Amino acid sequence: MWYYNKKLQYPVKVRECNPHLALFLIEQYGGADGELSAALRYLNQRYSIPDKVVGLLNDIGTEEFAHLEMIATMIYKLTKDATAEQMDAAGLGGRYTDHGHALFPENTHRTPWTAAYIQAKGDPIADLYEDIAAEEKARATYQWIINLSDDPELNDSLKFLREREVVHSMRFREAVEILKEDRDKKTFF
Repeated sequence: MWYYNKKLQYPVKVRECNPHLALFLIEQYGGADGELSAALRYLNQRYSIPDKVVGLLNDIGTEEFAHLEMIATMIYKLTKDATAEQMDAAGLGGRYTDHGHALFPENTHRTPWTAAYIQAKGDPIADLYEDIAAEEKARATYQWIINLSDDPELNDSLKFLREREVVHSMRFREAVEILKEDRDKKTFF
């Protein structure tokens, strides 16, 4: 059971309307390596992973939904005052004609989110390596968005998200080591 705290995990401030920057953030909203994909991947994988690490997948999967909420807030704040012309100039014209200023899970190329973005092998170690890769790809994407942004307030929130990806990667690495010991002792597989 989840309890919703009606505040963001970390404050999101945006200096000014910037649909061009929102375009890049859309990747983290509905792209293959974005927050929605991560949340669903981890919460799905937890059903076929040993009890020793199931809580980790539950905790990180839940936190990824909090990250999704932060990204949604960023996109909304960056586009809410944008005109149709500004949206079009930023490469969001087609998105605007389909959704206006509403959020929609898709990547920067307008490909809608798909369950094909999430992986679940059923082998705990293989799944955790997939999770490590997902966290490292998200970390890299956040860094690249920071490199493209000139908004120091938004970058503060993006740096928070980037660092959380690092922490998640480290936690998944620790889980791999725990499960490798069990595999060597033949306690699962």
